[in-house]
Amino acid sequence: MLIKILGAESLGVRSLCVYVETKDRKILIDPGIALGYRRFGLLPHPFQVAIGYNVRAKIISILKSEMLTDIVFSHYHGDHVPLPDANPFQLDAYQISEYFKKPKLWCKSSDHLSRNMMVRREQLMRILQRDLPNSERKSDGPLMFSEPVSHGMVKKNHVMMTRIEENDTVFVHASDIQLLNHDAISMIVKWKPTIVLVSGPPFYLKQYQTKEIYDTAWKNALELSAFSSTLIIDHHLCRSKEGLKFISDLSNNSKNKIICAAKFMNKEPMLLEAFRRELYGELPVDPNWHDLYTNGKKNTDSFEVWRNFKVDNYK
Repeated sequence: MLIKILGAESLGVRSLCVYVETKDRKILIDPGIALGYRRFGLLPHPFQVAIGYNVRAKIISILKSEMLTDIVFSHYHGDHVPLPDANPFQLDAYQISEYFKKPKLWCKSSDHLSRNMMVRREQLMRILQRDLPNSERKSDGPLMFSEPVSHGMVKKNHVMMTRIEENDTVFVHASDIQLLNHDAISMIVKWKPTIVLVSGPPFYLKQYQTKEIYDTAWKNALELSAFSSTLIIDHHLCRSKEGLKFISDLSNNSKNKIICAAKFMNKEPMLLEAFRRELYGELPVDPNWHDLYTNGKKNTDSFEVWRNFKVDNYK
């Protein structure tokens, strides 16, 4: 089984997009990307914009492939699906709709969605000219999908997890459970995974900065690690600088491997959203840059290197 994490916060963008290749299937999970439109009162830095452009290009390249057999939507947040109202840093559903005609679609149902997510789901069906079938609890060959589970502590928005098996490898994509939902942890353990990709808790949000939430995520992560040889934790967790320390501390307390998405892909982690203020301080930006970029009058050519990170190394 080939597993490529295309986008994640430790790879510089908001995403949890993964491409999985088995002998007979080519599967794209959660083809979406965002950059965090405002963070610390700042728009995405041009260096992050350049990284995001490369991630979008990789997703689109796979969508264009005649070999792609399956596309999975775990839920309908803007960093997981193409958008009908995309900003310049996201994946525009109108521009890529033609690539959704042939692959099988496996989708979170309309149950347990907020009103906004229901509207987005309906918009996507209209733009893609495809039904987004309820895939919860279903299976097909190497693919299996969970019942709906909570999006972290948010009960009104649920997500769907994906299990893919080939030979001795069982990969689980556990999008946005945030390690805060023990029911989801129990489901994953029953799936007997070898590799799990999961969203960690959003410690960057004040309401999540409590000892109770920290301890819950810690306990659930160690339980999950005990039943999987490789646990990849990323996404919401790596929107704060403390994310990598949380992963490192967990790893020191586990017999199995616990890493971020960048390390899984043999890259150095770069938490660009968490370091947005430092980016602006070290690589100053023209106040009009974003407007000019949106209108095609500026590019990212002068923002190809930051510290020891190079855009070319993350293509």
